[in-house]
Amino acid sequence: MRVLVTGARGQLGTELARTLPAGVELKGFDLPELDITSASAVDEAVRAFRPDAVINAAAYTAVDRSEQEKALAFAVNAEAVGNLARAARACSARFVHVSTDYVFDGESGRPYRPGDQTRPLGAYGETKLAGERQAMVASSGEAAVVRTAWLYSAHGQNFVKTMLRLMREKPEVRVVADQLGSPTWARELALALWTLLSSPGVRGVLHWTGAGAASWYDFAVAIQEEALALGLLDKAVPVIPIRTEDYPTPARRPPCSVLDKSETWKLLGRRSRHWRAELRDMLAELKES
Repeated sequence: MRVLVTGARGQLGTELARTLPAGVELKGFDLPELDITSASAVDEAVRAFRPDAVINAAAYTAVDRSEQEKALAFAVNAEAVGNLARAARACSARFVHVSTDYVFDGESGRPYRPGDQTRPLGAYGETKLAGERQAMVASSGEAAVVRTAWLYSAHGQNFVKTMLRLMREKPEVRVVADQLGSPTWARELALALWTLLSSPGVRGVLHWTGAGAASWYDFAVAIQEEALALGLLDKAVPVIPIRTEDYPTPARRPPCSVLDKSETWKLLGRRSRHWRAELRDMLAELKES
């Protein structure tokens, strides 16, 4: 199987390459070698490689900056998705697009199922939702859209690595405690995507994150505890819970965007691991590196 991956140097793209199954040939693209907002460039890249599947792991993920750069966010998160989906369809390749929990407003009071009503609170969520629609329309409903959340890895910039840095540099850290979600190790998402590609006929909207739920505060506390146990931190610092209103940002965040994975688990025959177990393994990898 030949698989083309966009966003190849990002957290997910890196893990897709590191978890590459036997018998799969991967061609990864990122900026500057491929501008996915250019339909002609996408068509040329896909025609040249002739993949059996295309995974779009590229995205504009600056949640706050997207409020001021909505046109750019829309070009990357929506229009580019249509470009990729149409090019994949033209060569009869499966198309997998990665989306986000931020398509929801976080007010449901329960984990969101794939078919639940969407209502993004800001430009980032709006553009990602538009990308989901582009994926499904351009593929005539054959695409798989995989929503995930709170992604982190040993590579690139993310909440885990930011917390480790602040815990080394600051006498205390203050973390929002009234936003709930599910931390997700990029490696586990990559493994789920490879399982999806080995599962014929799986299409539509799916959810995949680490199992369980946490606030950003809970996540930060766990990061410190696990890092201390592994020797990644020399000492503990106070982790202070704060409210969203105490840390104003340009973009609104959903207060509870936990995703229900049960349908995806059945379709793939694979269950998520608990987010804390994933975190422990990622930190162990970080220590080794």
